[in-house]
Amino acid sequence: MAELRTLTESAGASVIDSQIQSRDSADAAFLVGAGKVEEIQGLVKGFEIDLVVVDHELSPTQQRNLERKLEVRVIDRTQLILDIFARRARSREGQLQVELAQLQYLLPRLAGHGASMSRLGGGIGTRGPGETKLETDRRRIRTRIANLERSIESVKNTRNTQRRQRLSVPLQTVALAGYTNAGKSTLFNRLTGAGVVADARMFATLDPTVRTLPLPSKRKVLLSDTVGFIRNLPATVVKAFRATLEEVVEASLLLHVVDGSSPTAGAAIEHVSAVLTEIGADETRQIVVWNKMDQPGAAPPPDGALAISAQTGIGLDELLARIDAEVPAGSLRTITLRIPVADGAAIHWVHEHSRILNKRYDDVTCEFQAEIAEALLPRLAPYLQSTL
Repeated sequence: MAELRTLTESAGASVIDSQIQSRDSADAAFLVGAGKVEEIQGLVKGFEIDLVVVDHELSPTQQRNLERKLEVRVIDRTQLILDIFARRARSREGQLQVELAQLQYLLPRLAGHGASMSRLGGGIGTRGPGETKLETDRRRIRTRIANLERSIESVKNTRNTQRRQRLSVPLQTVALAGYTNAGKSTLFNRLTGAGVVADARMFATLDPTVRTLPLPSKRKVLLSDTVGFIRNLPATVVKAFRATLEEVVEASLLLHVVDGSSPTAGAAIEHVSAVLTEIGADETRQIVVWNKMDQPGAAPPPDGALAISAQTGIGLDELLARIDAEVPAGSLRTITLRIPVADGAAIHWVHEHSRILNKRYDDVTCEFQAEIAEALLPRLAPYLQSTL
C-alpha cells in the first residue's frame, strides 16, 4: 500500500485515505465485499473524493460496477502505471509504446465508455447497417493498434540498425536494471556526466539513453539506462516496451541497482529477477549494486554485492574496477606503433582506445607500445611496426 501511495502521488494525486480487505477469494462483482464497498462509498462522499485507485487489476465488470456504485472514477494499478508512463514519455518511441499499451488495456474495457469514445466517422462506410457505436469504436482502436505496432516495429528496426553500427566498433554494452526509484539514473549521470532526469518520482526515466563509459584499463563500454521495473509490472507494459528492454537483453553485463535503504529491498530484487526472466535476460552476468549507502538506516549489502552511493560517489571506483573485470575484453594484442607527431588525431585515438605501456617522442615521430583490442588493429594499420 505504501508503494501504491507513492505511485498515486507520482501521478499527481493527493491520497486522502487507504483501505485494505482480506478475503479468501475476490468478489466477482466488486472485487471487495459489499460491506467494504459501502464503507468506501461513505468515505468518498464524506471527503468529496473524485478518484478511487485499486491495487489489483480490475475486470471490466468490476470496474464498471464500482464506478456505478461509488459515482466516481475508479482505476486499477495497471491504469495508474500507464497514466504515469503517458506523463513521462518524451521520445517518439516512448509515446508510441505507451499509447499501444493504453489501447490494448482499453479494448476489452470499452463497453460502458461510449460517452468518452464518442467520435463519429465522417465518411461513407464508417458505420454499416445495424453497426453499433461500440463496434465502430472497437474497430477504430484495433486499426490504431495495428498502426502503432507497425510504427514500433519500424522503431525496432532502426534500433537494430543502430545496434549493428555500435557492434561494428567493438564496444561492449553494460545495462542498468533495477526497481523503479532505485537510483539508476543518478548512477548513470554520475558515471557518464549525462543529464538524464533523476528524482524521487517513480518511473522518472522511460526513454533509454546510451553513453560511452571509460574504464580504468582505458577500454570503453556503452552504458545504457532503461525503464525501472516494479512489482506486478503489467503485461501490456512489458509487451509494449519490449523494443526498449532489448537494450537489457543484448547487454554483456547488467548492473542490478538496488535501493539499499529500502526495507523491501529483498522483495524488489525478486520482482526485478522475475521481469528479467520474462524478457530473457536472466542468464546475463550481473553485478548487484547496493545503492544509497549514504542514507540513514541503509542495510549492509549481501555477499557479492557492491556498496555504493550514486549521490555522493562512494564506492564508484570499486564499481568501475568490477565492471572492467567482468566485461569480456576480447582478444588483446600488444603492439608497437610509430606515428608522425603531426598526426595529432591518430595519437589522441591511441590514447583513447588503448592502454599505453610505453611511449617515446622525437622531433618527427611518436613511438608507442600499447595494449589494444585486436578488432581495432585495422584502424592503426598505417602505423604498425610489430604485434604480439
